[in-house]
Amino acid sequence: MRNFFIFFLLSLSAFGQKQVSLYDIDMLPKEFHAGRRDALRARMPENSVVVVFSNPEQLRSNDVYFQYHQDPDFYYLTGLREPNAAVIIFKENQEISGENVNEILFMQNRNPFLERWNGKRMGVDSAKVKLGFKLVYPGYDFPDMKIEFSKFASVLWMNKFKAYEDNVMDRGDLHSLVKHFKIRMEITNAKSDSSTLRQHMAALREIKMPEEMILLRKAIKLSCDAHIELIKALEGGMTEYQAQAIIEFMFRKAGAEYTGYPSIVGGGENSCILHYNTNRKRLVKNDLLVVDAGAEYHGYTADITRTLPVNGKFTSAQRIIYNIVLEAQLAGIKACIPGNEFRDPHKAALEVIETRLLEQGIISNKKDAIRYFFHGTSHYLGLDVHDPGTYGKLTPGQIITVEPGIYISAGSDCDPKWWNIGVRIEDDILITATQPENLSSFVPKTADEIENLMKKESVLNLMKY
Repeated sequence: MRNFFIFFLLSLSAFGQKQVSLYDIDMLPKEFHAGRRDALRARMPENSVVVVFSNPEQLRSNDVYFQYHQDPDFYYLTGLREPNAAVIIFKENQEISGENVNEILFMQNRNPFLERWNGKRMGVDSAKVKLGFKLVYPGYDFPDMKIEFSKFASVLWMNKFKAYEDNVMDRGDLHSLVKHFKIRMEITNAKSDSSTLRQHMAALREIKMPEEMILLRKAIKLSCDAHIELIKALEGGMTEYQAQAIIEFMFRKAGAEYTGYPSIVGGGENSCILHYNTNRKRLVKNDLLVVDAGAEYHGYTADITRTLPVNGKFTSAQRIIYNIVLEAQLAGIKACIPGNEFRDPHKAALEVIETRLLEQGIISNKKDAIRYFFHGTSHYLGLDVHDPGTYGKLTPGQIITVEPGIYISAGSDCDPKWWNIGVRIEDDILITATQPENLSSFVPKTADEIENLMKKESVLNLMKY
């Protein structure tokens, strides 16, 4: 047990690190990112240029920053996971500084003093080799670059960021990159287009490439393992945050860098709050616990939800609602076939919930089901937990969630026996050429399966709290 606790403490300490590990050997290869730039270039109009900026660093408090996370579009196109960077992608080759190129990367250069504090940077020279860019410049060279944006028929970019700090000592920080880009656009009357690029990126990212599927399957599998361990370890008297600690420890133990989103671990009345993440309540007998948590591995995230009876057994009312949601989810998954519209899984799930709530007397009219099921059933999944997509027809290579739910808060207009019952069941579904593949099917989800798994012991139960 001593080694177990040491590993647990080391896992938690990793959250303070700002730089991404240099030691992983299963990252996406540079050829993947180059291929994605080529795919974007193929969609760009003639005589156009794309400009994409990295994510800003975000201040948490005083001089402490949140752990840095790259903008998914920027990472998808470059593979760079560092801040203060920009990439320019040309439709046609250009003569830039004596080089014939169709792309330029601007990034922060090596700085031995700062690297002693915040970890190693890739640097311009290494980026040419590791990221496969022929032309790479430090960010502080961007203001002096002789790029005539006015000569292009359109300049495609996304104005994503509302606020970012200006480091007055750094001419190459994100603030300076964006400022000088905007100045150049304004003084040359270049033809700015801040909407088309978003559409192109959504169309590219909604279809997952084989290299992406390897990382997505790993993120989902390690998230499944974590959910299974929590189901075994859950017991009355725990707090929501202790349940959260178990599942997030399992993420870290398996090598995930982050959670894909703030973990939702809501018991009792909190099971009825869709995006609850305060996670401070102590769990008591007859509470249901909604656990919506997924790990992020090398940028790709899982998104899995299970609903658990804290004392190991569903009450009769809880089981009725749980089985309605499960039936709805299975109907939604069945509708995940190519050619169907994106909303078809939701329609299938909603029809089940409307019918069953009416049969139980919880509603008197089908249209009233929105009181208890008030969100969509699906979203795309990938580099973002809510990944971009076109929301058109389901197509092989897309991954979507199927996550219906019923949430009956105290005081609802129904029999009080249903109050404070919140149930959501969510899986990650790959659209294939034939039948849908449930990538997160490893986690049991029938009421009987969950109750049986909760009877098993977990090594984590040996930890006192």
